[in-house]
Amino acid sequence: VQLQASGGGAVQTGGSLRLSCAATGILFSGNFMGWYRQAPGKARELVAQLTSAGNTNYKDFAKGRFTLTHDDAQNTVHLQMNSLNPEDTGVYYCSVIRGQVYWGQGTQVTVSS
Repeated sequence: VQLQASGGGAVQTGGSLRLSCAATGILFSGNFMGWYRQAPGKARELVAQLTSAGNTNYKDFAKGRFTLTHDDAQNTVHLQMNSLNPEDTGVYYCSVIRGQVYWGQGTQVTVSS
């Protein structure tokens, strides 16, 4: 199983980024998938999740700004992030759970004021 996260970068406050997570060796469809982030000096936290039933859930800070979508044909999950602010800075990871947790390598998001 491999998860490849991409799409991170550096933007200014108010900017947008679209993260992608492509999986090989496992299907997102029917499994539990999550986007997490880790800011410097802080613990990794959940940002948004895609349940095995296809439902999406967001942490409060992501509601209204972030949108998780999935492309089953490409076996890819995206995280559209709008209205970014410096508190969104961190390394963003994708993960999928099937018997165990699989993690991608992370993609850096930097938001400057």
